[in-house]
Amino acid sequence: MPKLKTKKSVAKRFKITATGKVMHGVAGKRHRLMSHNAKYIRQNRGTSELAKPDADKVKRWAPYGLD
Repeated sequence: MPKLKTKKSVAKRFKITATGKVMHGVAGKRHRLMSHNAKYIRQNRGTSELAKPDADKVKRWAPYGLD
Protein backbone atom coordinates (compact mmCIF):
# COMPACT_ATOMS: atom_id res chain seq x y z
CA MET A 1 0.00 0.00 0.00
CA PRO A 2 1.43 3.45 -0.85
CA LYS A 3 2.30 6.04 1.74
CA LEU A 4 -0.38 8.57 2.64
CA LYS A 5 0.31 12.22 2.02
CA THR A 6 -0.18 14.95 4.61
CA LYS A 7 -2.52 17.79 3.64
CA LYS A 8 -0.05 20.67 3.37
CA SER A 9 -2.63 23.23 4.48
CA VAL A 10 -3.01 21.29 7.74
CA ALA A 11 0.77 21.14 8.23
CA LYS A 12 0.95 24.94 7.94
CA ARG A 13 -1.98 25.71 10.25
CA PHE A 14 -1.71 23.20 13.12
CA LYS A 15 0.84 21.72 15.51
CA ILE A 16 0.49 18.42 17.37
CA THR A 17 1.87 18.31 20.90
CA ALA A 18 3.77 15.39 22.42
CA THR A 19 0.60 14.26 24.21
CA GLY A 20 -1.40 14.30 20.96
CA LYS A 21 -3.34 17.54 21.39
CA VAL A 22 -3.82 19.73 18.32
CA MET A 23 -2.93 23.41 18.73
CA HIS A 24 -4.08 26.19 16.41
CA GLY A 25 -3.66 29.90 16.05
CA VAL A 26 -6.60 32.14 16.86
CA ALA A 27 -8.60 33.65 14.00
CA GLY A 28 -9.01 37.38 13.51
CA LYS A 29 -5.42 38.45 14.22
CA ARG A 30 -4.03 39.30 10.76
CA HIS A 31 -5.34 42.73 9.83
CA ARG A 32 -7.94 45.37 10.78
CA LEU A 33 -6.95 45.14 14.44
CA MET A 34 -7.91 48.77 15.05
CA SER A 35 -11.55 47.69 15.18
CA HIS A 36 -10.79 45.17 17.96
CA ASN A 37 -10.29 46.32 21.51
CA ALA A 38 -7.12 45.64 23.49
CA LYS A 39 -8.73 42.88 25.57
CA TYR A 40 -9.63 40.89 22.44
CA ILE A 41 -6.11 41.18 21.04
CA ARG A 42 -4.51 40.26 24.38
CA GLN A 43 -6.74 37.23 25.05
CA ASN A 44 -6.21 35.80 21.55
CA ARG A 45 -2.43 35.95 21.70
CA GLY A 46 -0.57 32.69 21.08
CA THR A 47 -2.27 29.37 20.34
CA SER A 48 -5.13 27.38 21.81
CA GLU A 49 -6.21 23.75 21.86
CA LEU A 50 -8.54 22.49 19.16
CA ALA A 51 -11.81 20.77 20.18
CA LYS A 52 -11.67 16.96 20.14
CA PRO A 53 -14.06 16.36 17.19
CA ASP A 54 -12.07 18.84 15.07
CA ALA A 55 -8.75 17.44 16.28
CA ASP A 56 -9.76 13.96 15.10
CA LYS A 57 -10.32 15.32 11.58
CA VAL A 58 -6.96 17.09 11.59
CA LYS A 59 -5.19 13.91 12.68
CA ARG A 60 -6.78 12.02 9.77
CA TRP A 61 -5.38 14.62 7.37
CA ALA A 62 -1.91 14.22 8.95
CA PRO A 63 -1.49 10.43 9.08
CA TYR A 64 2.11 10.44 10.37
CA GLY A 65 1.94 13.57 12.52
CA LEU A 66 3.33 16.98 11.63
CA ASP A 67 6.99 17.94 11.41
